[in-house]
Amino acid sequence: MLQRRTALVGLSSLLLGACGFQLRSAQSFAFQTLAITPEKGSLLANDLIRYFGASVRPLTPKPPDVIVDILHEGREKNVIGMNSSGQVREFQLRSVVRFQMRTPDGRELIAPTEITQQRDISFNESTVLAKEAEEILLYRDMQSDLLQQILRRLAAIKSIAK
Repeated sequence: MLQRRTALVGLSSLLLGACGFQLRSAQSFAFQTLAITPEKGSLLANDLIRYFGASVRPLTPKPPDVIVDILHEGREKNVIGMNSSGQVREFQLRSVVRFQMRTPDGRELIAPTEITQQRDISFNESTVLAKEAEEILLYRDMQSDLLQQILRRLAAIKSIAK
């Protein structure tokens, strides 16, 4: 029984390796240092700064390899469903970010790009506090998804050389 299990585990790992499967590893970037120029109060810029840590530097005195500009960041909440008496039953939450990546001399590496995330949330006036907490969690989840999409796009840049 134990030998059969061991053989099955070994066979499945060989099959996974043969199909190209590999665990997600840390992303590699074509730059060593970067500056992040946020719109005032940008939550996403703060997340990027937290992710890159010591690689983030100011624009002066020595310029970084690249500059990531957060051009716009916004959240929306729209009514998408009502009942027959006109009471709201469903909302759509949207998170939008527009960014670009450039070199200090102004060469564009990623053109201004907009990424949108949206989630639908049901609403019940008898559970307002729970729905507010759910809304906060959904916005946080969308923020995390936006950050991951931006990081993948930054990692897709293979060279910053002129």
